[in-house]
Amino acid sequence: MATPSQHDLRNDFRALLQSGKCYYTASTFDPMSARIAADLGFEVGILGGSVASLQVLAAPDFALITLSEFTEQATRIGRVARLPIIADADHGYGNALNVMRTITELERAGVAALTIEDTLLPAKYGRKSTDLIPLEEAVGKLKAALEARIDPAMSIIARTNAGQLTIEETVTRVKSYQALGVDGICMVGIRNFDHLEAITQHLTIPVMLVAYDNPELRDRERLAACGVRIVVNGHAAYFAAIKATYDCLREQRGIAEGTLNPSELSTRYSTLAENRAWANKYMDVQE
Repeated sequence: MATPSQHDLRNDFRALLQSGKCYYTASTFDPMSARIAADLGFEVGILGGSVASLQVLAAPDFALITLSEFTEQATRIGRVARLPIIADADHGYGNALNVMRTITELERAGVAALTIEDTLLPAKYGRKSTDLIPLEEAVGKLKAALEARIDPAMSIIARTNAGQLTIEETVTRVKSYQALGVDGICMVGIRNFDHLEAITQHLTIPVMLVAYDNPELRDRERLAACGVRIVVNGHAAYFAAIKATYDCLREQRGIAEGTLNPSELSTRYSTLAENRAWANKYMDVQE
């Protein structure tokens, strides 16, 4: 079967956004996982920033991966993908000018859509990693993203953390982003349907949720009625792959140690402890 063109996959993703239905993403972290997801019937995949950081660097999601490293992984997936891939482009790897470079590189990599978030990344000295940049700065970055796009079929989705804001503050942000002409709004930190509906009633463009399998947000028909078209429920496939690798190698070595769960394994074999210690030592981290 021939691999669809990048432009066709982008149009496929836009069709999902306009379909009136709600779709769950497959966690696609390398070419094989992308091909498997398409073969199993998933309509859309996502390359998560946290997953790319673990896959490429064995590093935690502390904004340590570079644009070039992330783009290389996206390119490997994009050249063989048979389903649309969303790239989690974090904060665009810098200011508005860096965002323009990010759009250029990821568009060439073949992604169908990408998210640009308004989180203050990397975390500044003495600041929380969940702090957001000022609205005016976020608007400037999204304007730059739209300006840099060459293929109008590629979707640019503005992301914000609704869990860090009041409903009124969230509504102000998402309405401002919508007015710019972005193709969708992505939100993390939505608690339940009351929280979601209080925000989405002000939106006329598609919504993407990073829900982490929140049990309060599992009714797909109700999600669709709220304008939610894409839901990211985490990256279980990637962590299952870590576990399978560990168990296989452990058994080959004849080690009788009981198996660890995926969370324990990702903590043990990433540089999480070292980076936390360095952050506390050099950055006066505010938790």
